[in-house]
Amino acid sequence: MLIKRPRRWEIPESEATPEAVFFGRRRFLKGAAAIAATTTAIGATQADAASLFGNLFGGDDSAKPAAPEAPDPTADLYPAKRNPAFTLDRAVTPEPVSSTYNNFYEFGTSKGIYRDVGSLRTRPWTVEIAGMVETPRTVGIDDLIRAMPLEERLYRHRCVEAWSMAVPWTGFPLSKLVEYAKPLSGATYVRMETFLDTAMAPGQKAPFYPWPYVEGLTMAEATNDLAFMVTGVYGKPLLKQFGAPLRLAVPWKYGFKSVKSIVRFTFTDKRPETFWESLQSSEYGFWANVNPAVPHPRWSQATEEVIGTGERVPTQIYNGYGPEVAGLYKDLGSEQLFM
Repeated sequence: MLIKRPRRWEIPESEATPEAVFFGRRRFLKGAAAIAATTTAIGATQADAASLFGNLFGGDDSAKPAAPEAPDPTADLYPAKRNPAFTLDRAVTPEPVSSTYNNFYEFGTSKGIYRDVGSLRTRPWTVEIAGMVETPRTVGIDDLIRAMPLEERLYRHRCVEAWSMAVPWTGFPLSKLVEYAKPLSGATYVRMETFLDTAMAPGQKAPFYPWPYVEGLTMAEATNDLAFMVTGVYGKPLLKQFGAPLRLAVPWKYGFKSVKSIVRFTFTDKRPETFWESLQSSEYGFWANVNPAVPHPRWSQATEEVIGTGERVPTQIYNGYGPEVAGLYKDLGSEQLFM
């Protein structure tokens, strides 16, 4: 008899990716030092930094709203059936809130980046499967989406900037993409990479960032049931500011691990050097698991602001998903798992 135990997780993980590392490379650190010195509270530090640097590379809150989205070729697949195993202990963040408070550094550093992503072209879009796989190949995004079993999941999202959301993602388990890719037995990591197009994404002109955006997971993490490839949100195709047409959601990790607008999956036996790790390894590491007891070098992670409510709540270890993922790290005691 199959006995299904209810999972303890509960809470969405919105796209909130990149962090307050506007204080990026050493060239940039000098300019940021003065601002960092003037702000001490976590909320003030992040909000003020975003505001001060928001206009530097295309993130202007006063910009005109993006043009309406063109019809999505996969729109008929939404809304997908909700998977009842993934529930929440808090209310879903309203779409007008979550869709207007986002990080997407390719287009600028403003939290109002939804105004600046109109130039993101999501069709045509191809996804490359490369590296240690049986057959490297490139597949059109619409063919990939239609080949996968779509479902809706409610996930908590926790940004390293100490704010959080709860979002109804639609997509498919990353494990299904791993099966589709057919990696060789020696592959121990999956490296994920976003697009590189400075004409389309003005933020990629910033010389101090190591473009393109790269993230990675171990194969054990990638095949964990929680790891999720996102193609939609709020019962419809994914909005551009969330990382259309394909992004990652790993809700037990800080949001910057959930890479957006993916164009390439590379299966490899070498740990990828990730975007923020390359930029500032003393503050952003490979693992980036949520832990309230391990502060960021410049602010506490003990609590988080629930965006849209003004409420500050205690942060949970692994963002509340510990029973499902803690076992992935039981033999990694020497690693810095929580940064």
